Amino acid sequence: MEPSKKLSLIVPVYFEEECIEQFLKETEYHLNLIGIDYEYVFIDDGSKDRTVEIINKCAETNKRIKLIEFSYNHGKQAAVSAGISFATGDYLLYMDPDLQDPPEEIARFIVEIEKGYDLVFGIRKEKKDTWLNTKLSNLFWTILEKFTGLKIPTGLAVMRIFNRKFADQFKLYGEKNRFIEGMFMHIGMKWTTIEIIQRERFAGVSKFNFKRKMQLAFNAILDYSELPLKMAVRLGFILSFLGFVSLIVIVLLKIFTYQFQAGWPSLIGLFLMGLGLQLVFIGIVALYLGKIYKEVKNRPLYSIRNTTNV
Repeated sequence: MEPSKKLSLIVPVYFEEECIEQFLKETEYHLNLIGIDYEYVFIDDGSKDRTVEIINKCAETNKRIKLIEFSYNHGKQAAVSAGISFATGDYLLYMDPDLQDPPEEIARFIVEIEKGYDLVFGIRKEKKDTWLNTKLSNLFWTILEKFTGLKIPTGLAVMRIFNRKFADQFKLYGEKNRFIEGMFMHIGMKWTTIEIIQRERFAGVSKFNFKRKMQLAFNAILDYSELPLKMAVRLGFILSFLGFVSLIVIVLLKIFTYQFQAGWPSLIGLFLMGLGLQLVFIGIVALYLGKIYKEVKNRPLYSIRNTTNV
């Protein structure tokens, strides 16, 4: 890396008091080996433990450490966006503080992006997690690719690096409903991947559980795909056709079968099915309208309570 270049480490934190000091120790060791100018941009997403206290204490003796404290929990998508906005480096490296994505890989990311790429994704050689979490994570990415059409690299890790040009392009995106991976793929530019060996989490448990992943997947589908609306229209046509055929069948049975009685139960069943489907379709449209409503209000993406060394 050129001596004049600066690296910004963007690190969202949420209840990570057990990891922060070890994270700083390991990253500083490897960054000093590389011999580059660098800064930390921590974004606290409303932690209630000692996370902020520990970072502030470290920041007293290390002015490379910046901290942005959100007023309350805004979510990881907003935290990453804030980190990109406050980072001043020529290269921006996004990673979590749990040390699953190892700091010793930082040098490889720098070497790769200096080959002329705008973005370098980290790809996990093997996910260090329980069997169930691994399967749920695979399900999450499968659903995203299936319903959004985004060609997100398989086995995507949190750790990735991008240049200033890419970061400036990212900051032009003003939507409030954010899916970072989708935004990165939409920006495009010249990107590649490198394989990394993921570690076990240093301490604590991941706050990004399956429920949060599926909420993110659902939001991503609504943000990047019209598929639910198209499916509703197609199903509407199919049901209309089936309803028309059933009416023809009932008429024929009535004509040619003297004892045939359609009865109220069949009518009530059809009515309830039709009503239920209408509510589903209206609900899908309402979700899209809700997304639009949030965007047109144009509220700030996040609320900052305090900053350190910024």
